[in-house]
Amino acid sequence: MAKRLELTDGRSRVSLAPDMGGGIAGMWTKDGVPVLRPLVAGVGPFGLASNVLVPFSNRISGGGFTFEGAHNVVPLNLEGQKFPIHGDGFQKPWAVTNQTSINAEIYLSDGGMGPWAYEARQRFALENGRLTVTLSMTNTGPRLPFGGGFHPWFPRLADTRLRFAAHSVWLEDADHLPTEKIALADNPDWDVGTSGALPQGLINNAFVGWDGRAGFDQPSLGITVDLCAQAPLDTAIVYSPDAQADFFCFEPVSHAVDAHNQPEQPGLAVLETGETLTLEMQIGWRNYENPA
Repeated sequence: MAKRLELTDGRSRVSLAPDMGGGIAGMWTKDGVPVLRPLVAGVGPFGLASNVLVPFSNRISGGGFTFEGAHNVVPLNLEGQKFPIHGDGFQKPWAVTNQTSINAEIYLSDGGMGPWAYEARQRFALENGRLTVTLSMTNTGPRLPFGGGFHPWFPRLADTRLRFAAHSVWLEDADHLPTEKIALADNPDWDVGTSGALPQGLINNAFVGWDGRAGFDQPSLGITVDLCAQAPLDTAIVYSPDAQADFFCFEPVSHAVDAHNQPEQPGLAVLETGETLTLEMQIGWRNYENPA
């Protein structure tokens, strides 16, 4: 059986899966209510409660990208996908370097996909029921653009409601690549962070200009989940297949989909050899209070 690391502070319990791409297998309240969707067995890394995204988030089109005049090939890394997706960190085992009852640190020594070579660390800290996850990636290869983030999965019920603020949203085509960025102020039907309700059909869109804070009301579970992220995580990707799905994803990331192939590669951080990019998010919960 796969090894799990268990963190508990008397208010929350967290299960970590270092061998499954350094992911989170579950997070629950002290009474066993799921804050994150618990591990779904038998479906691989996307059955986890949260995945780590390194050295990039989401898809890269066209077989790679051009940086400083050189074309960099990025191979496919997931069966059934048309483009490389989410980097390689979520597909490799991470080594445990430290653990206490409320803290853990895991390490990836051999990060590498296409042109990238890197090492990465994740630090998990549980305090007063709130989990802080800090991801640090260090470039061990040539000067290149890096990015990434986190991919948590949350329970979706009929009364789940989202609250977050952003400036714009990217529309996507049938290949899940961006087509047009539209302002939410001019397109209120897309402003799900204000309306609160997930759409009945597919949503798989990057919301940019996100302020780093989000709340998810779960009346049926009796809790509200609070998520916050530190700069440069100013893009939130919201994903759920349809109203019949039992989950939704709210992914704090540093760049929109296919930023590598957009002008000026927005949101990506160019790292020299030896430089480090650090990303951080927090997930906590509180008792639900009916706003009415």
